[in-house]
Amino acid sequence: MKNSLKLATAVAGIGLMAFGAGTAQADPSGTPTYRQLAGVGSDTTQGVMNAMSNAITINGTKVIGSYDATGSATIATQSGAACQAVARPNGSGAGRTALLNSLTAADGCLQFSRSSSLNTTASIPGLTYVPYAIDAVTYAITPKSSIPRNLSQADLHSIYTCDPNYVGTAPNYSIHALLPQAGSGTRSFWETTVGISDTDVVSGKYPCISDTKNGKPIEEHDGRVLDDTSIAPFSIAQYIAQESGTITDLRGSALLGNIDGTPSLLLNTGATATREVYNVIPSSKVGTAPYSTVFVGGTSLICQQTSIIKNYGFGLDANCGDTSKTSG
Repeated sequence: MKNSLKLATAVAGIGLMAFGAGTAQADPSGTPTYRQLAGVGSDTTQGVMNAMSNAITINGTKVIGSYDATGSATIATQSGAACQAVARPNGSGAGRTALLNSLTAADGCLQFSRSSSLNTTASIPGLTYVPYAIDAVTYAITPKSSIPRNLSQADLHSIYTCDPNYVGTAPNYSIHALLPQAGSGTRSFWETTVGISDTDVVSGKYPCISDTKNGKPIEEHDGRVLDDTSIAPFSIAQYIAQESGTITDLRGSALLGNIDGTPSLLLNTGATATREVYNVIPSSKVGTAPYSTVFVGGTSLICQQTSIIKNYGFGLDANCGDTSKTSG
């Protein structure tokens, strides 16, 4: 493996990605029981959106109901009978699907979804991806790992395409490349970053890659899945928030590595693998309150919550509230 890059600074805190996630604030509680805007989806952004749901009010009433990616099998999102046992979606893709299903059924159960990746694939009805913060993704390893703490994007491509010069040969690979569960926005973003397709991953083209551990899907941003031979993607915003105790610390024994020499201990909005994070709303509602009041434009209620955005480890987005990214 290429070792020409100097080692990154080690992180004293311990941590990364695996089995159920949790946050300091979970599914909506208190009054009102049902909020005007109920949303599901991304694990990456559930913490910051849970905080938004508690901070943002209109005429003194909370309007956002943000439901975690993991927890009970079903959730009750609105008062209608159809909304009392909604299957809990885990991840950006699952959140998008659940939102589309609700809109198609016109059951009023979901009004938005959380997404850590952009998907402008045509949909009916059309969706608008409204950005509000910047995240960056890097890789995580354990302190005893032989994997360098500085890797180039090309190195990561070689690892995630199971190049034997990097990962060894089957069945006992020297490096096991891990991905979060299917439907994860971080999985999709990381696949793009390292230059692979999910179709190839699912087909088994890259046998050193796994998205399960001990028979369970790997949950993003939970470092307990790592061992000394594995590598996995991790949100820097999540790592910062877990390290500070803003959300539940699931880092285990993981250290963050650096990509292309950019330190990962602080979120750098100019780093190699940066991404916007989004709330996804029906395109038909962009100009309709409370959607417009809460999500749309630089002066929207979410965009005004800069302290919450930074407290959860994210960077501020100059395009906060933009409505130009649509799925039709």
